[in-house]
Parts: sequence; C-alpha cells; structure tokens
Amino acid sequence: MKVVLIALNAKYVHTNLAVRYLKHFTQDLDYQCTIKEFSINDRLENILENILKEKPDVIGFSCYIWNIDMVEKLSRLIKRVNENIEILYGGPEVSYDSKEFLQSNEGDYVIEGEGEETFREFLQYKLGQRVLEGIRGLWYKDSKGQINTPLHRNLIDINQLIFPYRDEDNFKNKIIYYEASRGCPFRCKYCLSSTIDGVRFRDIEVVKSELSILMKREISLVKFVDRTFNANRGYAREIWNFLKEQDTDTCFHFEISADLLTDEDIEILVSAPKGRFQFEIGVQTTNEKVIRNIDRTMNLEKLADNVKKLKAADNIKLHLDLIAGLPEEDFNSFKKSFNEVYSMGPHEIQLGFLKLLKGSLMREEEEKWEMVYSPYPPYEILKNKDISYEELLVLKKIEEMVDKYYNSGNFHNILNYLIPDFETAFDFFHKLSEFFDSEGYFDRNISGVEYYRIFIDFNEKFIRKDSAVLKDIIKYDYLSSNKKNWIPDFLDRKISKEEEKKIKQILIDKYNITTTKGVYIEGYDIDIDRFVGDNAIFKRKCYLVYGNEKTPVKTIYFLGI
Repeated sequence: MKVVLIALNAKYVHTNLAVRYLKHFTQDLDYQCTIKEFSINDRLENILENILKEKPDVIGFSCYIWNIDMVEKLSRLIKRVNENIEILYGGPEVSYDSKEFLQSNEGDYVIEGEGEETFREFLQYKLGQRVLEGIRGLWYKDSKGQINTPLHRNLIDINQLIFPYRDEDNFKNKIIYYEASRGCPFRCKYCLSSTIDGVRFRDIEVVKSELSILMKREISLVKFVDRTFNANRGYAREIWNFLKEQDTDTCFHFEISADLLTDEDIEILVSAPKGRFQFEIGVQTTNEKVIRNIDRTMNLEKLADNVKKLKAADNIKLHLDLIAGLPEEDFNSFKKSFNEVYSMGPHEIQLGFLKLLKGSLMREEEEKWEMVYSPYPPYEILKNKDISYEELLVLKKIEEMVDKYYNSGNFHNILNYLIPDFETAFDFFHKLSEFFDSEGYFDRNISGVEYYRIFIDFNEKFIRKDSAVLKDIIKYDYLSSNKKNWIPDFLDRKISKEEEKKIKQILIDKYNITTTKGVYIEGYDIDIDRFVGDNAIFKRKCYLVYGNEKTPVKTIYFLGI
C-alpha cells in the first residue's frame, strides 16, 4: 500500500511539520509513505501531475485556511482521474466541521484534532490489522455514503513523537518548524488553542538533542510553533541558555508573552549572540476593555518595559502583532494601540485582521458583537458594531505602508526625518497611504527605486521640508540597503571622478583595502550625521563608501575627508 502525504505550504521556503510527524510516527508499519510538498503559488495542473505519478492508494492532505481551496479543487480532480484513490484529510481547517466537510467534498476520511495516533490506527485498518469502526477521531463515509461519527480521542503524550527531520531531507533555504510543547495557558477567544486545555511539554533533554541535530545541519532559521513558548519560565530559560551557548549561525524564532519575562530571563536574553533569537510578541491591542472581551491576560506595562529592555540590547529581532476588528475596538482605539506599540520601538509591527476561525470561541459571539466576516477562508472580519468596512479598508492600506516602509528596515532614517512632522506615527502612515491611493500606487506594481522617489513627491505635497536635506537622507538609506554602484537619477551625484579616485587611493593606503573594484563613493552637502544616528563619524563634506558582496569590502565605510 502506498500513501502520499501532501503539504500545500503558503510559501516555497516553508516546511510542513504535521505530515512529517505522521510519516515517522508510523515508520515501523509495513507500507510505503511519500511526502510531497508544494506551494499554493504552484500551478494546480503541475501539482496534480506530480501527485498522480506517484500512483498512490491513499492521499492525505494537511488542511489549513491558506490552502483549503486548493485542497478541495485537487480532491475533485483526483477523483475524476481515479475514483479508487482514497482521500484522507486532517488539520485545523477540517477538525471543527468534519461531518459537513465530508458531506460537501470529495474524499473518504477526516482526522479530527491531533492526528498521529488516529493516522496510525487508520493505516493498521488498511493493512487488515484492525476494524474501521473502532478508530477514535476518524470520520468516514460508509458504502452508502453515510458519515460515521467517531468516538473522542484523548490528547497524545507528545514524548511519543519521533524527530521528523531526517538526514535524507534537503532543507537548504527552507524554514524548519519545531515543536517543544503543545497547548497554551491562555484562552484568547480568536485562537484555536483556547479549545484545548493545558500545556504539554516534551522532555527537555530530547529537545536539546534534536536542536543540536538541526544546528549541525546548518539550518538557517528554526521556528518554534509553540503558542506561548515561555508559558513555563524554567523550561524556556533552560532552552534559551542552552541555545545561546552554542557555536552556530542558526536563528531560533519563538512566540512569547513578553510580560511573563523575568529579570533573570532578560539577563539571559540580552547576553545572547546577536541574531541567535527572534521573538514574535502578540500584543493585539492595548485597550484594556478589549483585552477583557477576548479573555486575554496581559500586563501591558510589564510588556512594554520588557520590550524596551530587549530593544536596547539590540541583539534580538522583535516582531509585535496587533489585530484589527476585535470587539469594542473602534478606529481611534486601534490608532492608539498602534502608537503605543510603535513607541516600544520593535523592529517589525504586524497589523493583522481578526479571523473568525472554525472552532474558535469568537465565532460563538458573532451576534453579540454584530460581527460580519467572510464565509471564505481565512474568514476575515468585514465589519462589526464598532468598526466599519470602510475603516478596515483604511487600516489595510496603512498596513501595506507599515510593512513596506517600517518593517523592511530600508527606510529607517527617512522615517525618522519625516514622522516628527506628524502628530503621531499612525498619522504619518495614514497620510502616506492616502497619497499612495490618490496616485494609484496601490493599483500597479512599482519598482524598488520608486519607493524611495515617492518620498520626494510626498514631501513636496504635504510636508514641505527641505528637499535637499531629504534627498541626501534618501541617498544614505538607498545606498545602505541596495547593493548597487549607482544612484537613481532623482538623486544628485555629489562627487567628481577626480575626488572619487583620490578617496579610493586613501582606502588602499590608510584602510588596508586590497581592491576598490565595485566600491561606490558618494558625497553629501549636509552634516549627515545629524540625521542618521550614531553610526556616522564624519562632518560637513562627507563620503559614504559602499562595497558590494563581490568585493572584500564587507561593511559601509564612513570617511571624513
């Protein structure tokens, strides 16, 4: 018997942890299992061809909000080509309406909830080792097309799970997902973790040994899928201590509750090598009333204090989340939440939008809060009694501006120059989004260079600050984040060929640079260090020397001439 487990990931760089758990949890059984991973951006026809050429007896789909439409289409096509292939579904998108899903879709089985033990028993049934009727957690259609309801399955002992990443797998340029615990101590109504009681932790020595394997394989990024990694402070602290002492370039990503961090945690974290950790911190809102509405527990003052301490250490990338559309958070309240999060100084701010997921407690309160949401995945909020559809559209445009200009980190000094002219950071991004809208930029693709030029037009129309100063700051940010040996024509070249030749000779004579091939030198008329923070060390007429990745120059050099 051959089973093909299918993962349709949101992006090519992603990997699917669930299908690997299933394969390795059943590796002792007498069957053939193949994992096929695709991206939802791949052509449907190509995916179908690649699946069917495996000639499977059973196909298993890992189902989520981002791929369920493609899963349903593929299932219909598979059954049209070969109706004898059985289709098994699992994952959060089919676990909370399993009966309805089987009734309205092609396919034969649905695994409800955690899948490892149910999948194993399903395979034993297919191998003639047990009867179908006794499998807990498995919905199936009988010969008459009737849907059979399974008995409930208890949660698995996660220490039974088998390390799912094997030597034969090629993970170059991939993000690896890893799990040290399941469950969450909090019961936020918008989250599916609120439907499961308790948190289960894997043996910490096993976790350390498995992480060591990933580090030896030189994985670039390991993302922990634990819902609140530091729910158990001692457990998290021991893993952080272990990881920060390793000689590795692997970066580890954690979702944490920043208000749970203690002084001891902070001391450990700020001493970690730069780039070893990155944190995703769910703030969601700073409105205390809204926090209570969603059954969230959070000490905002402690959270802000800890975020600022971590930011000051400048060794951990900090990503903070907000959610628009929460009950009783209107437009002005969300604006206040954004500005308070912005003041914490994270490296990234994500403006998310409430999704009323199947099985979430928030769905049960849609009438209470007059919530209207899309009936299609990802079930995103359209409006509620406190915020209109039109206001959410405004926030979506602001979200694009924040993501492009703030989160990218490529426009840091430009933003620092322009934002103080607005009452708040939110007002700046709001006005910038209106400018984008009025100029039609949201309706077409624009080049990377044009994202810089836009600031010149935006300044002339709304702010009217010194254009020459702004252009030099734009030039500084552009050269700092683009590996090019030229500047666009809307910026002014401030150095002659003779001056450039003289400076390159200085680089060779005084700075031990063996070659200036590929080095770009640019001049400024302004006292640039007034505008670009603490990194500049020059005054008045000054030069940015930029080396691209093909030369021995690995950093940006600043010379006072």
